[in-house]
Amino acid sequence: MKTPVMLAVLSLTALPAAAGDDARTPVPLPPPMAEHMLGNMRDHLVTLNEILAALAAGAFDKASDIAEQRLGMSSLAAHGAAHLAPYMPKGMQDTGTAMHRAASRFARTAQEAAVEHDTARALGALSEVTSQCVACHSGYRLR
Repeated sequence: MKTPVMLAVLSLTALPAAAGDDARTPVPLPPPMAEHMLGNMRDHLVTLNEILAALAAGAFDKASDIAEQRLGMSSLAAHGAAHLAPYMPKGMQDTGTAMHRAASRFARTAQEAAVEHDTARALGALSEVTSQCVACHSGYRLR
């Protein structure tokens, strides 16, 4: 059985070898919106790093709070998702929504995992978030 982490690794191995071979769907955005989206993606990466650091320190509640506030469903307004969505292909929208939902599920799982310091359970839930990131970045690119 393939886990989300294994699927993410398999997706990475399917990335094109060179820019000319890039078969990902191009997403044309007006330059200001492209910069906004790229800024969001960089913040997502920083957020994932902060979540991992919190989990490594055994700070499950902190990891939960960071995830919900910065990646979860309650973060959509802060990221300006509503004004970016009309420019995204439906599949990209769906993958983004799945990532935000997975982050909210991770936030709940991290709180539950705190009771027994179940880092493996929390990491499993976090891999569901990053699997959505990998899927989106494997399927789409900004022009």
